[in-house]
Amino acid sequence: MKEFDYSLDYKQLDLRQQPELYTVGRGEQGVLLVEPYKGEILPHWRFKTPEIARQSSEKIYEMFLNYKDEGDFVGMDMARKFLQMGYTRARRYTNHKGGRKYSKEDGAILPYQNDKIKAEAAAIFKKKWFEAKSDPDYIRMKEEHRDRYEQEEKREKQKQH
Repeated sequence: MKEFDYSLDYKQLDLRQQPELYTVGRGEQGVLLVEPYKGEILPHWRFKTPEIARQSSEKIYEMFLNYKDEGDFVGMDMARKFLQMGYTRARRYTNHKGGRKYSKEDGAILPYQNDKIKAEAAAIFKKKWFEAKSDPDYIRMKEEHRDRYEQEEKREKQKQH
């Protein structure tokens, strides 16, 4: 699996116009970098309460489906990453008040809590995240994207040896 390329100047790039530059990477890599998707999705990303998480995850999943209808894999993957990040961030707030696991002062692990409201918000995002990542069209398009764009680097290296 090709690592996400953090060396690109994402502020200057429009990856809707240049999908060949997009790398899926692992998990949520690049979620707050890749434009124009970050600008389109981020305003809808919220998880403070279960109701807010429900509205947010439904809107982002709707965007995922719209990107799918447009044949825009990068948009689909970015929406999937925002759904995943909704889950992981809400879980962090479930476990640690203020969302911080470590103390700023000494790096010690902060006390664990179990915020049931944030846990419910996390579960809402997790459900939508799993719907997105298991969508058959998403899976197919991810494989196609990786085969088309993320394997070229491997082929080039093989040609050189």
